[in-house]
Amino acid sequence: MSFAYEIAEQVRTGKTSARAVIEASLARAERVQAELNAFITIARDAALAAADALDKRSASGEDPGPLAGVPVVIKDNICTQGIRTTAGSKSLEHFIPPYSATVVERLQQAGAIVVAKANLDEFGMGSSNENSAYGAARNPWDKSRVPGGSSGGSAIAVASGVAPLALGTDTGGSVRQPAAFTGIIGYKPTYGRLSRYGVIAFASSLDQVGVMARSSKDIALAMDVMAGHDEHDATSIPKDKPQFLDNLTADALKGIKIGLVSELSGEGNSEGVLQALEQTKALLERLGVQVGEVSLPNAPYGIATYYLVAPAEASANLARYDGMVYSIRTGENALGQAEVMMKSRGATLGPEVRRRILMGTYALSAGYYDAYYGKALKVRRLIANDLEKAFAQFDFVMTPTTPSSAYKLGEKSSDPLAMYLDDIDTVLANLAGISAVSVPAGKAEGEMPCGVQFLAPAQQDEKLIALVAALEQTQGDQFAPLATSYRS
Repeated sequence: MSFAYEIAEQVRTGKTSARAVIEASLARAERVQAELNAFITIARDAALAAADALDKRSASGEDPGPLAGVPVVIKDNICTQGIRTTAGSKSLEHFIPPYSATVVERLQQAGAIVVAKANLDEFGMGSSNENSAYGAARNPWDKSRVPGGSSGGSAIAVASGVAPLALGTDTGGSVRQPAAFTGIIGYKPTYGRLSRYGVIAFASSLDQVGVMARSSKDIALAMDVMAGHDEHDATSIPKDKPQFLDNLTADALKGIKIGLVSELSGEGNSEGVLQALEQTKALLERLGVQVGEVSLPNAPYGIATYYLVAPAEASANLARYDGMVYSIRTGENALGQAEVMMKSRGATLGPEVRRRILMGTYALSAGYYDAYYGKALKVRRLIANDLEKAFAQFDFVMTPTTPSSAYKLGEKSSDPLAMYLDDIDTVLANLAGISAVSVPAGKAEGEMPCGVQFLAPAQQDEKLIALVAALEQTQGDQFAPLATSYRS
């Protein structure tokens, strides 16, 4: 599969048709689904109809758009009109949205075509894509390993060549971690740069739509299309005029200073990840970037903070899935509303979702609010302050994306705490509301991909993607190659 900008150019100039592109994408999606369980729904009929309609408009002289004929995969917690959207949960097994999320609508208006809805950890709660009601997904580099989560299916779609672009959501690293595990780029924008209208909520102060691709230019193209104020989302940044493509300049690294976070770049990381981090640091220095150490004293408290704030917000957001108005109702013979709600939630929500609801409800309960949730909010502020101080000295901050490469399926499913600790690097950006990106950093243990993460100050997203482009230019085709088994 070519890059998005190449496909769009070929369709716009008539060198190929949207139908031919989408037929090839769908054929690969079927193969990948059989091997990796990357998707919950493959939208064959809708995608082919959209391709034919685009070809017809193009033949009549109408501009087919900057993403003409580009196949995209959408995480299945982002609403798509007429295409089933389950959030990876039995509770929404039959939900077909009557409208599309703003980000999807804007992609489609630009000529992109939705080919599939990606598998995910239920409601975005997980780091391995093993918590889906529709089965675990598998890493395209090694089928015995996890692809990461919760946007695992979206990462697989890009890394295996089904689509050059995929949307995920990132609440505590759910775009960046699977990107690192599958060797692609995973970008979480500043909170509010992309509309959350039509995204099924997990933790509303942390959730952000993210973009996954193998090319910085593809990310820039998608962001120029999707970003901008949305009146349907009160958290959307007003008067936002994205200029990502215009900022992909050759001198992006000139005079740049990057701070390597001392608390996150030593003990606790695997040897392979540390080696990849050191290699990226050395590359940056060869390119003239000043790299120095920076301290984020409260970074080690990020996991504890995140796993109080996020479950608390999840407890509130998922209260509606009670079998009364939302979700599937079970236990009709139960005595009374309370028992119906209890049985319905127990039958349709998976164990990880139930665990986080219980954690969040406890943290918000009378007598514990100040001790847990209230204190977590204070530490969240301290973490944001640490980052502000770091950005006073450096243009960007650098960490590993994850402490290790992808682990075996089932390896951590019985130990949720061990899985939570893998988010130590990624939760910081969500807690502070800033932008962050994971870029491929070669291979770690088991010849599996790993990533390096860069964080930027709020609304400095264009400069962050320009940094990715500069790194990409030094490595060419080796920057984010397709997974080995899917290169033909």
